[in-house]
Amino acid sequence: MSNPQHLRYSKEHEWLSNAEDGVSTVGITEYAASALGDVVYAQLPEVGSTVTAGETCGELESTKSVSDLYAPVTGEITETNEDVVNDPSLVNSAPFEGGWLFKVRVSEEPDDLLSADEYTEFSGN
Repeated sequence: MSNPQHLRYSKEHEWLSNAEDGVSTVGITEYAASALGDVVYAQLPEVGSTVTAGETCGELESTKSVSDLYAPVTGEITETNEDVVNDPSLVNSAPFEGGWLFKVRVSEEPDDLLSADEYTEFSGN
């Protein structure tokens, strides 16, 4: 598994893009998608709602289990990926591309986000 170098990662296995105009894209890592198994349902935060770093903001359901989705940063949700809501398997087939989950206008970023190399070491992949 390869973790893109330009992204940052949380210990809850979410990835975060660099902010463009203050907005970052969030998804789950290939490692998390693989551990979940086939994702069959995605509950994403509502546009306009506020999420807090480290707190749950949705969930992903797979054929194996239900897993909470954690916000890697604090901010306001500006967009959700309706393609994933309609076809949750995108989380498995393209976790770093079409399987992104939501976009957030970042107001606060925690100090414990990991680089790609740090995340690879943390996750053992």
